[in-house]
Amino acid sequence: MLGVSVFSGASSVMLQSLRIITPLFLLLVGVQAKDNTDNCKLILESESERKVLHLLEPLTKQNFTVDAKDKEKKYSYIFQVCGDADGMKNAGLVQRDEVNGKQTPVGHYNQTRAIGGSDWVLLIYEGGEKYDSHCSKEPRKAMIMISCSKTATKSTFKVVLEDRERQQDCFYLFELDTSVICPVTPSKLSAGSILLIFAFCCLALYLTGGFLYQRLVVGAKGVEQFPNYAFWSKIGNLSADGCDFVCRSHGNREEPPTYRGVATEPLGEEPEERDDHLLPM
Repeated sequence: MLGVSVFSGASSVMLQSLRIITPLFLLLVGVQAKDNTDNCKLILESESERKVLHLLEPLTKQNFTVDAKDKEKKYSYIFQVCGDADGMKNAGLVQRDEVNGKQTPVGHYNQTRAIGGSDWVLLIYEGGEKYDSHCSKEPRKAMIMISCSKTATKSTFKVVLEDRERQQDCFYLFELDTSVICPVTPSKLSAGSILLIFAFCCLALYLTGGFLYQRLVVGAKGVEQFPNYAFWSKIGNLSADGCDFVCRSHGNREEPPTYRGVATEPLGEEPEERDDHLLPM
């Protein structure tokens, strides 16, 4: 009885543990299933811009860095898609002074706009740190042109310009060349071409496997290494005999009789005319 009670008590503890763990597990799965691009907060929420952001999902959780010089100063620009660039909270693009290490947020991903085309995406981060004296002291803004590059084995990030010589709407412009947003090219092969390629692959597999088997297992040499050599030889001989019978002429065939015309003159010799009755008696 003691063993039964202990067993029942352990079972109840396990059931209670499962009731607690199961919701936590489902919660964790739900969090993991969430796209990282959902961290970006659009200025004006729209389904079209959200679809454009989802195209950038393979680029998330990566820091893209480029170095730049402004007169005597040297900066590094760090960019992340819908993530904390250079570890700075809510900053999608950060300017870091390489001399004193000062971080300046150029744009925040909680103020995002996304415009997409067939093979490009323009990602805009607004709400950066305000200018000290330029552009009417408005907040900085980063524009990242993400373009398709099918030949790019690695995404390349570069700074294009900082347009701050105006009264308003100043911006930083960057380029990111990558292959992850390239549209999928549909296959141009027809069904017949696919079947032909499949047949050639099967033939190559048959010849290679048969050759190795004949050589390594059977120990064949020369032409005997060809798989099913006797069968294919017989097929070849029968084909040659059929071709010979159909296409070639043979000297021992009887020549068909030819047409001969019938002579107009009598074949027999005409009897000589007798003129004896013309002679005088």
